[in-house]
Amino acid sequence: MRTVIFDLDGTLADTSGDLIAAANACFAEMELAARLDPEGDALTAFRGGRAMLRLGLERAGSSDEAEVDRWYSRLLEHYGARIAVHTTLYPGAMAAVERLAAEGFAVGICTNKPEALAEALLRELGVRGAFASLIGADTLPVRKPDPAPLHAAIAAAGGTAGRACLVGDTETDRETARAAGLPSILVGFGPEGRGISRLLPEAVIDHFDELPATAGRLLGAA
Repeated sequence: MRTVIFDLDGTLADTSGDLIAAANACFAEMELAARLDPEGDALTAFRGGRAMLRLGLERAGSSDEAEVDRWYSRLLEHYGARIAVHTTLYPGAMAAVERLAAEGFAVGICTNKPEALAEALLRELGVRGAFASLIGADTLPVRKPDPAPLHAAIAAAGGTAGRACLVGDTETDRETARAAGLPSILVGFGPEGRGISRLLPEAVIDHFDELPATAGRLLGAA
């Protein structure tokens, strides 16, 4: 079965506002003046909690990686408590997922968000049932860009390893697909815009309306 696996943050949903709010809550607790900007720092937000903490601490004049580790669990607590205040699905995302399913594709998610938080977010957004698999950062002992989580997401969705692609928004997604020997489709509507094409993915889409045809071209007929 042809399979399309999606990244979550920055691909299916714009989660940057809630992620940055969680990081800023940590900085407030640290009594730091540093704050991240929901728009200007969105790309950092999509790189994960540690990246946000690292950036804020750097702006406060610190490069203490131990502080990043110390506050990471607190950031996840803040985020989990207010996980879908500002988050929205990207335009056309679920229509594309539904069309893929109607055309016989298996669909799933492979994210570097902890699995429980990914599960909670998808349920809050009312779309968990649309995806046959969900592999998070802590589902396996390794995370993206290791190819194992992607292979696991494909298998759990009932797909065929050699007829799958990963839809994502970052270099991590590109490298995950490359490591798995699979094509990647990167979205051109994230913080980098069409600049994401610098990663030389097999395809870039500017709207989810383009996804079903693009996936069909890359993976062949049913």
